[in-house]
Amino acid sequence: MGEAQGGRIFFSSTGRSLVEEDEIVVLSVGVDIGSSTSHLVFSRIVLERLDSRYVVSVRETFHQSDILLTPYSAAEEIDAQALGAFIERQYKDANIEPDEIDTGALILTGVAVRRRNARRIGELFARQAGKMVAVSAGDSLETIMAAHGSGAVARSIRDQTSIMNVDVGGGTSKIAVCCDGRVSGLTALDVGARLLCFDVDGRVARIEEAGRRFGAELGIDLKVGSKLPDEVRQALAALMADRLFEAMAGGAPACGGGGLLRLDPLRAPGALDQITFSGGVAEYIYGRETQSYGDLGFLLAQEIRLRIPKFGPRLEPSNEGIRATVIGASQYTTQVSGSTIYVSPLEALPLRNVPVIAPVFALDADAIDAAAVARAIRTVLRRLDLLEANTPVAVFIPWSGSATFHRLDGFCRGVIEGLGPVLARGHPLVLAGDSDVGGLMGIHLREESRLANPIVSVDGLELKEFDYIDIGAMLPNSGAVPVVIKSLIFPTSAGPGTQWQAAPPMMGKP
Repeated sequence: MGEAQGGRIFFSSTGRSLVEEDEIVVLSVGVDIGSSTSHLVFSRIVLERLDSRYVVSVRETFHQSDILLTPYSAAEEIDAQALGAFIERQYKDANIEPDEIDTGALILTGVAVRRRNARRIGELFARQAGKMVAVSAGDSLETIMAAHGSGAVARSIRDQTSIMNVDVGGGTSKIAVCCDGRVSGLTALDVGARLLCFDVDGRVARIEEAGRRFGAELGIDLKVGSKLPDEVRQALAALMADRLFEAMAGGAPACGGGGLLRLDPLRAPGALDQITFSGGVAEYIYGRETQSYGDLGFLLAQEIRLRIPKFGPRLEPSNEGIRATVIGASQYTTQVSGSTIYVSPLEALPLRNVPVIAPVFALDADAIDAAAVARAIRTVLRRLDLLEANTPVAVFIPWSGSATFHRLDGFCRGVIEGLGPVLARGHPLVLAGDSDVGGLMGIHLREESRLANPIVSVDGLELKEFDYIDIGAMLPNSGAVPVVIKSLIFPTSAGPGTQWQAAPPMMGKP
């Protein structure tokens, strides 16, 4: 067996590599198709061998695309042909053929994922389907992505501080509170620069439903083709900023007779030390952009800046603004499971692009509470918008303690209950652990729990949220399976050639 795509294969039982290289260089592309803007980032990533896996050591951006205002052929239809022409041009500008790309991430965000031809957008990348991790980001996930991409999560560790990151885009705004290297609270609402768009003559060209509601709140019946006075545009931007800061303070803002929140209200964030902004509007907030793009972005940024001093936390620059969700490409590494695994039936493999969740389990007690295990799993599924996703989900298990019958039974019952919505759709139950209990868990699930779904229980792995895994067919004579790990990664600091870390949660239906 030779080189695996995007990585190298290792046998965990012997620590022996099937190839000799200690360093791999891969080309990656990150693609963000949003309801307002679309862009690409091409990167060269160096991976170095660390024990039995490769880790990212250096990342160099060698081409950043232009920022394209996402083209529409109709009010509710993204122009896939125009988008495809833009993407093709960016590959040529980067002097890269699509077949040269080793890995990458295609991200559909904002209201773009609800457009009627969203599937056609994915088909633009069909040639690279085996290399790309495609993610349709829900509101929770997009909020977390922006918090990591902006650098706020890493900053909360580096500065030992509490930070709020506010990602203000074209259709929505996402608010995340970051403490100790994690997102501790989040929400999202319908506030954005391109809820109203204008043509070159200043007439209204497109109105999102939330934009109509802001107009109604001001007593204005917004219509396509109408021309809005400057004072009306300013009033709309001011109203949006007011509602945004209301949500940032933990409120539940409403407008035009309905609520604006897309998620639950932000829990009381407590004392905040810093605030950062990302998204397209952040470019105006930080003075990196002055040109108007036929929307309310500049005015909205002005109104936000006016309200920051009263809000309290000091404004700090973010690592990324409009590119916060795309600057991370994908990291491919390959591990091989331990040999104490369970796969039934064998035809359940291979599995591709399975999102990993890493719930916090209390596994140090003599007895394992099945209800607590189920709650931990459901909490993460809900947070990562996976409850309704039509995909199997891999549960990472950092097992500790003995593997007695009663402890295994409590854990397995909790897993089955927690993954209920996933298993109800007929997907396999996928467990991935770091200790040699994969086989015991699989046998218990089949023989004692009588689970009818296919079971894939592997171990000897190190995984985290934001990983996707491919699990290959069983290797001859080893009793192990190859596992390709695909982690969306974000820089720990700005600038080319920086060190990279794998970032938490990135899920969705591939």
